[in-house]
Amino acid sequence: MNFTLAKARLGLHLLHGMWTVATRFPQASAERKLELTRAWSLKLLRLAGMKLVVHHDEARLDRSALVVGNHISWIDIYVINAWRPTPFVSKAEVRHWPVVGWLAHQLGTIFVHREKRRDAHRTMHEMAARLQAGEVMCMFPEGTTSDGLGLLPFHSNLFQAAVSAGCRVQPICLLYEDAHGRQSTAPAYIGDMSLAESVDAVLRGGPLTAHLYVGEAIEATTDRRQLAAAARDAVTASLAALQSRSTTSDREAHRRDIRSNEGIEL
Repeated sequence: MNFTLAKARLGLHLLHGMWTVATRFPQASAERKLELTRAWSLKLLRLAGMKLVVHHDEARLDRSALVVGNHISWIDIYVINAWRPTPFVSKAEVRHWPVVGWLAHQLGTIFVHREKRRDAHRTMHEMAARLQAGEVMCMFPEGTTSDGLGLLPFHSNLFQAAVSAGCRVQPICLLYEDAHGRQSTAPAYIGDMSLAESVDAVLRGGPLTAHLYVGEAIEATTDRRQLAAAARDAVTASLAALQSRSTTSDREAHRRDIRSNEGIEL
């Protein structure tokens, strides 16, 4: 597809998302909102030249869970929402992004000024209250994006929400793969790259496959640092497993295997 046309279609889809939220969400049930969000996110991935494969989905928690995973790109959020729509914790700057920030706000995102300790405390209490009420929340404890080849340290502060709520933690892992079955860093939104440049990199790097591995739930503890360490260990193990698949010598046979036997292609 023509690159300019692909960008235009992606932009129109974002505007359609605003229209959907403004006109259909007010009358929609909670379940219908989830359906609309998931369908919209899946279409966004397709317009970006991306497929989604979910692994180990039987471990998924659908109530009172803090979902945590590695963070590579702005598109991570739509990958996760295409799997299971989930409110996020996000840096405050995202609230001011055109279109994307408005959509995030409407979908229940909690925005946090990470550098302000008092705001992080407020965020933790809001998360704990929503988790106790049965919601599923998602955060990226690395606190920033990476190239996805490894993991950064996990910040433990917001894990206190799971401790306070007494809820389980669900580790997930994301990995992007190019058309040749190799791990791709094209979606990585890092360094001094602008959002527009990152969108261009995703479109030029396609077709891509987003792999999402759902880890086994981690029971709540009374120590947020212990919980953060256990979650990071789980994501590290999932990343290693996905990377070993993407570097196998028989890539094509492997790709057929993960789609037919271990992964659900969406």
